[in-house]
Amino acid sequence: MSKERIEGVTQKSVGAVKETVGKAIGNERLQAEGVADKIVGSAKEAAGKVIDAVHKATK
Repeated sequence: MSKERIEGVTQKSVGAVKETVGKAIGNERLQAEGVADKIVGSAKEAAGKVIDAVHKATK
């Protein structure tokens, strides 16, 4: 698993927590940060999957 993929999964998880906590306490800014983190995390995870596929294909 590539570094980018691990970072993406981690960032998505952090984003989900921020979004949930933001909703629970009524903090729209925290909720929005969580959504943004999830989006960026998804992009990093996708990039990591591509990197993993390239490494696998070239072996």
